[in-house]
Amino acid sequence: MLNAQRFQFTEGFDTFGVLDALPLLPLSMTYRGSSVEVSALLDTGASVNVLPYSVGVQLGAIWEEQTTSVILAGNLASVEARGLVVSAQIDDFDPVRLVFAWSLSDDAPLLLGRMNFFLEFDVCFYRSQLAFEVRPKA
Repeated sequence: MLNAQRFQFTEGFDTFGVLDALPLLPLSMTYRGSSVEVSALLDTGASVNVLPYSVGVQLGAIWEEQTTSVILAGNLASVEARGLVVSAQIDDFDPVRLVFAWSLSDDAPLLLGRMNFFLEFDVCFYRSQLAFEVRPKA
């Protein structure tokens, strides 16, 4: 992949507590002048990007100011969520605006999903090599 950054999978535990290698992407997120460095799970099965409550608070977001309600599905169906738009930067790539379902729970992992991470970036997974590549959309 041209102009791509390559990352290694990270060893960690899956939802069931089983040791696995996960595609965790380091990125910097900014909201209203506050920034945090995080690692987010690339999840091609997730419909939306999901942000845990504490990360939104670290960014300085105020729950009551977010008026767009987001309905989550699957394991997160019972969690209240609201829309939050942040700036995100991966390595030396230009920052992009990512839309998150900011959950009212820290049980929700930081996920990068189809709406809108995979609309902004192309990703190739090389699972046998425990690596993946990310590049901004063309």
